[in-house]
Amino acid sequence: MQENNNQNPEIELDENHLIQIRKEKLKELQEQGKNPFEITKYDRTNSAGEIKANYEAFEQKDVKVAGRIIAKRIMGKASFCTIQDSDERIQSYVSINELGEEAYKAFKTWDIGDIIGISGFVFKTRTEEISVHAKEVVLLSKSLRPLPEKFHGLKDTDLRYRQRYVDLIVNPEVKETFIKRSQIISEIRRILDEKGYLEVETPVLNTISGGATARPFITHHNTLDLPMYLRIATELNLKRLIVGGYDKVYEIGRIFRNEGMDIRHNPEFTSIELYSAYEDYNDMMDITEEIFQKCAMKVCGTTKINYQGTEIDLGGKWRRVSMIDSIKEACGVDFNTINTDEEAVAIAKERHIEIPAGKETRGHIISLFFDEYVEATLIQPTFIYDYPVEISPLAKKSPKDGRLTERFEAFIGGREYGNAFSELNDPIDQYERFKDEIAARENGDDEAGMMDEDYVNALEYGMPPTGGLGIGIDRMIMLLTDSASIRDVLLFPTMKPIC
Repeated sequence: MQENNNQNPEIELDENHLIQIRKEKLKELQEQGKNPFEITKYDRTNSAGEIKANYEAFEQKDVKVAGRIIAKRIMGKASFCTIQDSDERIQSYVSINELGEEAYKAFKTWDIGDIIGISGFVFKTRTEEISVHAKEVVLLSKSLRPLPEKFHGLKDTDLRYRQRYVDLIVNPEVKETFIKRSQIISEIRRILDEKGYLEVETPVLNTISGGATARPFITHHNTLDLPMYLRIATELNLKRLIVGGYDKVYEIGRIFRNEGMDIRHNPEFTSIELYSAYEDYNDMMDITEEIFQKCAMKVCGTTKINYQGTEIDLGGKWRRVSMIDSIKEACGVDFNTINTDEEAVAIAKERHIEIPAGKETRGHIISLFFDEYVEATLIQPTFIYDYPVEISPLAKKSPKDGRLTERFEAFIGGREYGNAFSELNDPIDQYERFKDEIAARENGDDEAGMMDEDYVNALEYGMPPTGGLGIGIDRMIMLLTDSASIRDVLLFPTMKPIC
């Protein structure tokens, strides 16, 4: 039985039946001693993209190309097929006169999705399409499963994320997103390397959870017989390296947080953290602007982008406003005039803002007001700075107001993209803040940090004034590729198994 290679939408065969047909074809090839899976190598000379971009140089020249059959048109003694390689598609003209009767007959039985090699010369058809006139075709791999029907493709987003390999085959624009992802990460490395930063690697498994406020994943080390935590940040180890004498360090790596999942959150994600001795959070604002602007130019060709229908200008100097001032602008409440926890609780109740247990402090309530009234309004790039000390356990206190810290977050399109501090380098202050985190943890806050006595010990040797910055790379890629969900920029997002 022959499978329909033209993929007529009016002919619908059960997928299991189609798979069985293909398996029978494979068995027949194997019985003939033509098992495609025994081929170990094919010497390609050029890619489809290379040929199509430089036709004049390739015209009438012999080439060897390879890729997956994505279309076939059988016309008696001559046929056309289109193959897709890693970067382009190219058509091939295949005839019985060139291949011979036996080889041409075999070619006609090959299926959409099969991977083949084509040897021939480059020419243009009467319709001016760049093609390869085949002199020889070779079946390199048999596709036992049919690709999604071409008129409807793979549209179900859940299935696309689960079967990314099929998604990449049938939706070329998806492949482009991940090419841009690679370019963005390479550009970040280039920027930092040119500034003298050293790229380093720190442990993913740690004996305590630290460096951020988040719920960790917990595992167990059998040999040491102790619990271990997948890292929720790279911060503390990177700052240990600043203590050790490196002036500029950064790490791009996977972070793991055992929290909710939505269009902005995946349990494992990629971040960059960088630290520079003798700098502060103002310097980190400058480098944040530079990273976003240069990456935008790299993959978009402009700093004026469109994200989900909203025009955003990443260029120039971004707006800078303190957290307290941003709240006053948004809802009229001025926390510069509210100086006690009791006053803050009262104004929160007046505004019907729910206060979680253990968060009845002025600093926490400032943060709640910001979340309620400000964050979603920050569409154009904005640095919100001077965060309360209660929500910034690793940031240096502001010399202007000891209740605040030299911390900022970068917001674009109503979302947070980066977090930075003038790093706390006072070991005594750091120890007391760790104790506050422990108290919060004992009161039921499972996202609160743990005591890291070794980190305090490191600070006691002396850490210079340091600026530190963390950027969520996945969110940044979402922004620069106009992707609505974090799953669109992760090759293999976390998915619940289908039972």
